[in-house]
Amino acid sequence: MSTPPIVSRDEWLTARKALLTKEKAFSKARDALSAERRRLPMVEVAKDYVFEGANGKVSLLDLFEGRRQLLVYHFMWRFDEGQGCPSCSWVIDNVGHLAHLHARDTSFAVVTRGPFSETDAFRTRMGWTVPWFSSHGSDFNYDFDVSLDPAVKQPVYNYEPISEPGEGPGLSAFIQDSDRVFHTYSTYARGLDVLVSTYNYLDFSAFGRQEVHEDSPEGWPQSPSMAWLRHHDKY
Repeated sequence: MSTPPIVSRDEWLTARKALLTKEKAFSKARDALSAERRRLPMVEVAKDYVFEGANGKVSLLDLFEGRRQLLVYHFMWRFDEGQGCPSCSWVIDNVGHLAHLHARDTSFAVVTRGPFSETDAFRTRMGWTVPWFSSHGSDFNYDFDVSLDPAVKQPVYNYEPISEPGEGPGLSAFIQDSDRVFHTYSTYARGLDVLVSTYNYLDFSAFGRQEVHEDSPEGWPQSPSMAWLRHHDKY
């Protein structure tokens, strides 16, 4: 396996400071992008979506739990296997303590299209305590472009035109005002990278994520993206 050059501590420090300049520029660019995101227009959610949770049927407004903001993670359900997909499971494994979000007047909920009893059993198996709901039988997943079925509708944005049904992951943000709910933002695919702290930790390591899409030194360990990933109780 080839390695980067081996240098003195002073030479390493010079190279590290050069990279730090770029890291600071990246942080400023990210701050500017976040500021632009906060200024996106929003659209009122007119449909009365119904979800099923541990306490029965609830509305989208109920998912706010009395707080001003709501973040919904769209969790992919594998109907053929009766379990959640490993990549979405990985995202939920990386969710921190919700008290910190609550301190910022923000609630978090997982919504999946699988039947509640089946998906809740999986949640229990995984040991998760996050608020968990099923959108089974509603248009919610289709309207927010995470259920992809050309017989129903083509996705509005972010995905290429599709020919086969499928499921995708996503995150949507909402705000409520006097019992009115507004959709402010959604992101999909690589936009979800920032939610996975494991990936972000690995980005600091010498080998990185060890996936084939990365530009790494020749001979660095790499495998197909996410091919190594398992449910955390299956390693």
